Amino acid sequence: MAAATVAHTTGWSAMLGGRRLSKPPAAASWDVRLMQTATRWTLVLAALTVVALVFTWLLRHGSFAIQRIRLDAELHRTSVATIRANALPRLEGNFFTLDLQAARRAFESVPWVRQAEVQRHWPGQLRVRLTEHKAVALWESTDSRERRDDRLVGQDGSVFQANPGDVEDDNLPVFRGPDGASAQMWALYRPLHDALAPIGRLAGGSQQASIRSLQLSSKGSWSADLDTGARLELGRGTQAEVLARTESFVRTLPQAVAPFRRPVLYADLRHAEGYALRLAGVSTSGPAPVKPTAQAPRPAKPKP
Repeated sequence: MAAATVAHTTGWSAMLGGRRLSKPPAAASWDVRLMQTATRWTLVLAALTVVALVFTWLLRHGSFAIQRIRLDAELHRTSVATIRANALPRLEGNFFTLDLQAARRAFESVPWVRQAEVQRHWPGQLRVRLTEHKAVALWESTDSRERRDDRLVGQDGSVFQANPGDVEDDNLPVFRGPDGASAQMWALYRPLHDALAPIGRLAGGSQQASIRSLQLSSKGSWSADLDTGARLELGRGTQAEVLARTESFVRTLPQAVAPFRRPVLYADLRHAEGYALRLAGVSTSGPAPVKPTAQAPRPAKPKP
């Protein structure tokens, strides 16, 4: 049995010319695997490219266009026609490709619009929430030589551009100050207006005084013009310091004007221990400082 096996093996060796079969070289095996890997990745990239192209075509297809815009807002100063004319031409893309931040800026560019929120709602709808400005003052910048009549101060203290003719209130005060100071001026205006209101009832007046214009210089000095015709120099300082100085002035003013019963034309509160007054119809060589005291000084008793 063993001899037969040997003879069979020897016969194959003779047919192959006495040479034995050998394994393929290792380098050839590596080349095959590398080619197979490259082929697979090429097919994967090609498939991804096709998918991306199909997806891009679907996104740009007209079936995904924005079909409706829903406005959630109480419009008092602007209108749907104004929004359509100013915002819609700036919207680019369809339901999927529209940049929501760019859309928000487009709606906020509409006159009188203070804030906009834009959201997608399937299918093909945008929901836009708008908040309008509420004008509290007219704005005049002291940093610009060009006078503009289309700038107003909103209730948040920001300056915005709009037509003042759309404002129903004809008695808006005027803020004059450096660029960027509108919020600071609006913050002082409200308590200052309340503090100065009693001046209107002096000298027989029946109405409370209102601030017609409030000014802030580049050096930080405040002044105000009232609808009574009075001009007040309030001086520098923080909001608390200016208010304290003003409240002291208003508290002692009735005592100072009582002998004359004349309205105030000018008051300078920048004195360290008092203020200077100029009254209508009273001629003086110069305004004398008045010390804010609760009681009038008593005359001295004569010596015996």
